[in-house]
Amino acid sequence: MTVCIFASSSSRIDNEYSLAAGELGKLLAEAGMDVVFGGGGIGLMGRLADSVLSNNGSITGVIPGFMKEEGWDHHGVTKMIVTHDMGERKRQMFALADAVVALPGGVGTLEELTEAITLKQLGLFKGSIIILNTRGFYNTLIRFLEELIDGQFLRFEHKGIWQLASTPEEAVGLLLKNEPWIHDPRSIAKI
Repeated sequence: MTVCIFASSSSRIDNEYSLAAGELGKLLAEAGMDVVFGGGGIGLMGRLADSVLSNNGSITGVIPGFMKEEGWDHHGVTKMIVTHDMGERKRQMFALADAVVALPGGVGTLEELTEAITLKQLGLFKGSIIILNTRGFYNTLIRFLEELIDGQFLRFEHKGIWQLASTPEEAVGLLLKNEPWIHDPRSIAKI
């Protein structure tokens, strides 16, 4: 299984998030799961990559050329794919992934996570989408998604698109279960 990780590139965030990213990387490597991520060398992305590598795992970075030129890439990954732009980066990451885990992050991570949810809603991505809710980071987003359901912007069934995990161990457990959502997502995509 190849797991796509979306995560912060900020080096200024609380260390508890970094510890969770490191633990997730270790657990994914130990479970024999390959990892694909945004290719960054700092923040949660860098910590995750370092942990996967130090635990003999395989990790592929996917980074736009302009970010590589700025020196934002991780220099030790198993493989680095350089794309023309951000859109191609996401398409590559989704194409390589069997599942997605979103760690805490900024607007880039939020955009990637919501695209994953959209793609799964439309049946264009079939894998698990796990939200690693370290320190309750995603509580506000989850409440907002529930408001979308309450307001009929999403169906109640759409709540099954994503799964919440409080710890890296729980996230890997959900990945290992790999529970399917529904057979034909398009049958309920139209509200």
